[in-house]
Amino acid sequence: MQGKVRDGVLNFKIMNKYIDKSIKLTEHFSLSEMCSTSVQTADHNFPSQAVITNLSRLTKWLEEMRCRVASRVIINSGYRSPAVNKAVGGVATSNHLTGCAADIRCTGLEQAFVYAYHLLMISRDWKEDFDELLVEQSSRSTWIHFAVRASGNRRKVAFKRV
Repeated sequence: MQGKVRDGVLNFKIMNKYIDKSIKLTEHFSLSEMCSTSVQTADHNFPSQAVITNLSRLTKWLEEMRCRVASRVIINSGYRSPAVNKAVGGVATSNHLTGCAADIRCTGLEQAFVYAYHLLMISRDWKEDFDELLVEQSSRSTWIHFAVRASGNRRKVAFKRV
């Protein structure tokens, strides 16, 4: 694993060779899916071990939701490195930066509300809080921004037009 650091800077191209992004975080969610991005950055959206731990926690919720709705759940955005977050216009405090958030694609408001309902029921059944459950809609699409942290969850629920 020599050559990963040059002048104190990680070489992400080399580091990507040492992490298997096809690893399954849950039965239906892979690390690759949770780190996928259409934005090309010098860091290649490379997750740290702490990010992978957070993604594992998050995907347990998503896996349970998938089981309850009995359909495929598509992730638009999961982990974002600082470079990716900046490129997509994300806020500096985004839960995506730590692997604690995912944006879930929805076919419309009805599906978004069904997903939101099931996430709320999971919270109730597991007696665990989440950080954010935001139903978001633009002129072109609808999605749910869902975040769960290891601690300090705020249980923020909102509908936003962006």
